[in-house]
Amino acid sequence: MDKYLGALRERDFRNLYAARAFSLFGDGMVPVALAFAVLETDNSATALGLVLASRYLALVGMLLVGGVVADRLPRRLVLISSDLVRLVTQALIAVLLITGTAQIWHLAALAFAYGIGDAFFRPTSTGIIPQTVSKARMQQANALISLTSSSFTILGPIVAAIIIAAVGVGWAFALDAATFLVSAAFIARLPVLKKAAATSASFVADLKEGWSEFTSRRWLWVDGVYSALGSFAVLAPFLTLGPVIANNELGGATAWATILTAFGIGSVLGGIALLRVQPTRPLVAAVIPLTLLALPNALLALSTPTIAIAVGAFAGGLGLAFFNTLFETTVQMNVPQQSLSRIAAIDWMLSSSLLPLGAALAGPAAALVGADSVFWFSVVWIIGSTLVVISVPEIRSFRSAQAPAETGAELASKSVDSDATGAKPVVAEPTDPASASASVPHTS
Repeated sequence: MDKYLGALRERDFRNLYAARAFSLFGDGMVPVALAFAVLETDNSATALGLVLASRYLALVGMLLVGGVVADRLPRRLVLISSDLVRLVTQALIAVLLITGTAQIWHLAALAFAYGIGDAFFRPTSTGIIPQTVSKARMQQANALISLTSSSFTILGPIVAAIIIAAVGVGWAFALDAATFLVSAAFIARLPVLKKAAATSASFVADLKEGWSEFTSRRWLWVDGVYSALGSFAVLAPFLTLGPVIANNELGGATAWATILTAFGIGSVLGGIALLRVQPTRPLVAAVIPLTLLALPNALLALSTPTIAIAVGAFAGGLGLAFFNTLFETTVQMNVPQQSLSRIAAIDWMLSSSLLPLGAALAGPAAALVGADSVFWFSVVWIIGSTLVVISVPEIRSFRSAQAPAETGAELASKSVDSDATGAKPVVAEPTDPASASASVPHTS
């Protein structure tokens, strides 16, 4: 089992993993809960697009700040603060929905506040993983988090649909709020980890240094542009128009939950595969499977039954899990620790930058040319753009590097637990790294 779960034998990562698991469970409910909270208030794609755009606009606007802060302050403190901010926003949404006083502007404003908390969480969560687990287990740690996230994209929609049907959508948000409290408690159990030690006293200088590190790696900035355009053309239509079609044509929350659950099952299988599989060309192995995201959008365009769309979503989830885990590990293994959160923030900012615009325009575009035309455009885009990206030499020729053996001091700093015999676990060197903002799912 050490080959699959060995990272959990390291105490610091175990606490971090537990924190992530609880918050990811709550987050798994949000795609269904938020969509139907909006549709319950104003049954239109435009209203849903507005709320989603508010959330992602805050995320994009604050990511760079979050990245610099995560490299300057203790990441443990930043994660706890982020959890508490998101706890408050979800709790307020729950109260408004339960009391029947929610309006679209309330949901948009609180989604904006949630996005700010998320903007500090994402780069910090990427930067803290190497501080809590040995290098040889880094891909395994990322795969475990990705696998758990994927598992809760299965369980979360199911739980959300049950809660919505039984007691109302507000209670799904109440449960999500509670998970952030538990998450903060587990993060508080981490030791006071060494700061990343950004070298400059100036916020702007730190930001410039991070940007220089980012742009010096062509494979990294190409991903940022690729992901930004993919978010606009592929994910935004799926997340904005998909729930509306499910609500109006496929049977409501249950249909959308089924589609998201299938997406999660695909992600789980992708995560399981990456617990052990380590491709020698991680970027090629990460990018090509993203073409599978064309399937759910194509099936939505064809007005197929829920089960067929779910099969396509399964494939899309599988592809996205491969991309997220492989790319994030690649970033963590090939970027200096003192710049890691800033670079992750820049990558997340670029990746998410056009998602608010895509969400805001998906509804009007569908009204103008039809939802099926919007979906077909996204299909053509993801296939064509992926072919362009894998033609970039730095992507195509990027090879995995062995993780260097860690010193005894490094292993001790990770708080590696003894096994039943009292011996320290043997740390094997991996054959390659991989990675990109998985933690969250990287928006591609």
